[in-house]
Amino acid sequence: MYSDVQLFIDGNWCDGASRKSQPIVNPATGRTLAQLAHADRSDLDRALAAAERGFKQWRRVSAFERYKLLKRAAQLIHERADEIAQLMTLEQGKPLAEAKAETLAAADIMEWFGEEARRAYGRVVPARADGVTQLVVKEPVGPVAAFTPWNFPINQAVRKVSAALAAGCSVILKGPEETPASCAALIRVYQDAGVPAGVVNLVFGVPAEISEYLIAHPVIRKITFTGSTPVGKQLAMLAGQHMKRMTMELGGHAPAIVFEDADVDVAARMLAAAKYRNAGQVCISPTRFLVQESIYPRFVDAFVAAAAKLKVGDGLDPLTKMGPLANPRRLEAMRMFVDDALSCGARLALGGKRIGSEGNFFEPTVLADVPADARIMNQEPFGPVAALAPFRDFDAVVQEANRLPFGLAAYAYTKSLKTATAIGAALESGMVAINHHGLGLPELPFGGIKDSGYGSEGGTEAIEAYLNTKLVTQVGL
Repeated sequence: MYSDVQLFIDGNWCDGASRKSQPIVNPATGRTLAQLAHADRSDLDRALAAAERGFKQWRRVSAFERYKLLKRAAQLIHERADEIAQLMTLEQGKPLAEAKAETLAAADIMEWFGEEARRAYGRVVPARADGVTQLVVKEPVGPVAAFTPWNFPINQAVRKVSAALAAGCSVILKGPEETPASCAALIRVYQDAGVPAGVVNLVFGVPAEISEYLIAHPVIRKITFTGSTPVGKQLAMLAGQHMKRMTMELGGHAPAIVFEDADVDVAARMLAAAKYRNAGQVCISPTRFLVQESIYPRFVDAFVAAAAKLKVGDGLDPLTKMGPLANPRRLEAMRMFVDDALSCGARLALGGKRIGSEGNFFEPTVLADVPADARIMNQEPFGPVAALAPFRDFDAVVQEANRLPFGLAAYAYTKSLKTATAIGAALESGMVAINHHGLGLPELPFGGIKDSGYGSEGGTEAIEAYLNTKLVTQVGL
């Protein structure tokens, strides 16, 4: 079922001109699944030329026709969900149920953006003089360069590509080299739904070389990137030199605040589920668990109990609740975070070690009494290690929650409407969820502030980033 993955340029699947490739590795076994084609500069030039031609054609297609195409693509996602989910689990490691849920969510995203494109309204502005007409119109910004990560290989790509297509833009997607097959399956869905040649292109290769070339190229008019903050800052500087519009969804370090009036068992269970989803490799994963002193011991016990129940294993096993980390580098990072926290005075409440010697498995880990100077309290762990610490009062926890330069997501648990209102207003974050984890729905804004980026990949705000606003004013003769 899993085979070599090619590039998709100008409506054709092909190897790179240089014939270079890299192995695709199953993170649960460490074995090579297949080979991935690499694009060189000549391949990128072909993709750019195709995207330029494709944009000239696609921008003339009505919003209603674009909507119908995206709806057909959503139907194909439903038909192929089992197949695509299995590809994702093989290459990314997440449990099959999570992979299928991510795949099916892509259909909702496609339909949302298709519908939203039909509502990208302009407006008529009343004029100051007789005979003057003032129209504000929306036009597609142009060819888009999109860069997506490996942790959600369909979710991140489908948001960018669907928004671009809905707005009337063409797109070159630089997919994730670690998880390319599920991403390629997504592009095949667009192709089979009827997207014209050149409108969607898919490339893989050396990320830095591809990003530097595409971002600077005059054909590209918008960039959308999901990834780490350091890389995002580099790409933003490059885009700024060429006055390119950007949407940046970068790293986070989400505080999860549990007040003393919260339901401790519910909060522990829901936060543990959120923390260990996708083995903690989630940009909005709760990271710093800040718990009021009076309930802190109870919460630690309840959280440890919830984490201890997780079955870790190959994502293809239906009993698995947490799969492997994406690559060996993540294993080393987890070991570093645990060792550093313990050296700073934290207490190991659960886990802390690699599991076995085959694959990239790490125990669900809970660190208690973690001081603020530990690295895990300051750097995004992006893995299954939770850091718990007590707090005294409202002002103290707000200060700690806002201490870092990140501002992607934040969570809070309380039964008090007054406290919920106050904490929602006080947290410096692009998204705040109180007493649940309802983030990432296509109709809701998804994005951060501060070092976590800017722009949105959801809601009505998302499609605006792919549209230019033009004023057309005229006087009748």
